[in-house]
Amino acid sequence: MDTLEILRDYFPMAVFTGKCLVFISEDWRVELTEHKDSDFTQSEGQPSVIRVRICKRTLDGDLIPGHYEDFQLASVGELAGQIEKYVQLAIGANLRENVE
Repeated sequence: MDTLEILRDYFPMAVFTGKCLVFISEDWRVELTEHKDSDFTQSEGQPSVIRVRICKRTLDGDLIPGHYEDFQLASVGELAGQIEKYVQLAIGANLRENVE
């Protein structure tokens, strides 16, 4: 099972598009995408990279690309916790409740 599908259970406010998890509010868009390592020389079992991209919505409704961070943790529980903490600190909202 893909990591994003598992993370969907940790973040009930997210919409799974088949390609990414998206959190949308009036002020923010937070997107989680999964990137698998295509380097076949690496050992098996490496966790996927989850990229968290944060965009701020302008008064006109346009999205300003913000910053992003890559997470690569083997434990999905720890991964979800660190993503939640990162986004909460970046935008001041809790992903589990509501992105406002």
